[in-house]
Amino acid sequence: MTSTVASIIGGVARADAPGGRLTSTNPARLDDVVAEALLADPATFVAACRAAKDAQAGWAATPAPVRGRAIQQIGRLVEANAEALARLVTREIGKPYAESLGEVQEIVDTCDFFLGEGRRLYGQTVPSEMRDKQLFTFRNPIGVAAIVTAGNFPVAVPAWYLVPALLCGNAVVWKPAEYAPALGEALTQLFLHGGLPAGVLNTVQADGQTTFEGLSQALEAGLVDKVGFTGSSSVGVRIGELCGRHLQSPCLELGGKNPLVVMPDADLDLAAEGALFSGFGTAGQRCTSLGTVIVHEAVHDEFLRRFVARVEAAPIGDPMRDVLYGPMIHERFAQRFVGWLDVIEGHHRIHGSTGTGRITADNPRNGFVGDPDAGLYCHPTIVDGVTAKDELYRTETFGPIVGVASFADFDEAVELANGHGYGLSSAIYTNDPAAAFRFRERVTAGMVSVNNSTTGAEAHLPFGGNGKSGNGSRQSGLWVLDQFTRWQSLNWDYAGKLQKAQMDTDDVAADLDFRL
Repeated sequence: MTSTVASIIGGVARADAPGGRLTSTNPARLDDVVAEALLADPATFVAACRAAKDAQAGWAATPAPVRGRAIQQIGRLVEANAEALARLVTREIGKPYAESLGEVQEIVDTCDFFLGEGRRLYGQTVPSEMRDKQLFTFRNPIGVAAIVTAGNFPVAVPAWYLVPALLCGNAVVWKPAEYAPALGEALTQLFLHGGLPAGVLNTVQADGQTTFEGLSQALEAGLVDKVGFTGSSSVGVRIGELCGRHLQSPCLELGGKNPLVVMPDADLDLAAEGALFSGFGTAGQRCTSLGTVIVHEAVHDEFLRRFVARVEAAPIGDPMRDVLYGPMIHERFAQRFVGWLDVIEGHHRIHGSTGTGRITADNPRNGFVGDPDAGLYCHPTIVDGVTAKDELYRTETFGPIVGVASFADFDEAVELANGHGYGLSSAIYTNDPAAAFRFRERVTAGMVSVNNSTTGAEAHLPFGGNGKSGNGSRQSGLWVLDQFTRWQSLNWDYAGKLQKAQMDTDDVAADLDFRL
């Protein structure tokens, strides 16, 4: 069934479509129309920010434990609607159903973590250097947060922003990915039915350029106090420049070229299994997807043999069945992936499937599950022989392609792990604790796994990257609270007279000439 979805501002769905209309289709079955979206224009985005501004003070005045209760109720609603929401994730972006259930569970986990933070938005009592004076710190909400998210995790990643932002007393304007409008509508409805007052959460259905123009206008009008963005590094640079002009520091979660290092003592079967899921889960369409496996030359050939065997045998196809991955999220990602195959060079060796590019009846994949011509399916591609000079080594390739490089010593492995300039996720396979800890110390990634994949964030650990992967901001766990609150200090002097810091302080007499 096809639904019509629109922006929701102040609790009311807009009936107009000043930005035009967009049709969302099922990437596994392109003849299945999921939704028609009524798109906003920049003025609509500004109106959403104004509605949020009007609602924010009242929401901030609501006691934090009560706001936590709203988060709890949202979590219970998501839990009660888990299967329906997961089916919609699979239908609109093609994620395998088991992974979709896991994504929905991540919302529940996030709500479960933050419902208690409503009673733990602790400040501090700090000792003063003067008598009859007390010092305190308080966390205050920032105001209005504008959140722009991608569609590869169309409900979990938005929850990473929305839940803590709302819990901290902020109002939110959220722009979901334009190719996942039905999921934007569904998640918004679950949040609103959890008890949020009108205007506290506003959702704008719009394309990227419209959103950027609307955000620019809203910042100029003083309607936005914080920006959160998940997406490509190139767009993240533009967001950072825009926010910098208003002396704001956005929360940026950007792309990655995530390394997986295989040391000579590694369990090669475990490493191959980890590389399979890291590189090809969700068709390689995660910011934490494996970019390059960096294998010690002594075990390179044997690791590659095991990795290739797993990839060649992996079931690919219909995402409602038991497959490693389904289709590309959208036509534009499928086209972009095929274009990235052009960076494969003559010294590279290709493995992994019975073809490259799009999987079709004329370019088949052995063991494909379902009808390849019905959707946007692509062959898994392993490219061996990658070096630091290659474009493939330096480029984030959002899709089912993994490079394999080799190294002779640990220093070379670290150089390959860091040399592309991204710094999101990383992994090392080894049974040597010294190697694991040294890798942790020297890799630039914000997240490190030992004997596990580059993917798989948990809701209570900090998530984020450095370099081209982000500006050091972190989501999830306690750490995200610093994105959506500002520290305020209070000093309360009850001495009945003016006391001056660093001057009107007691002294402690000491005999510094004393010697034993």
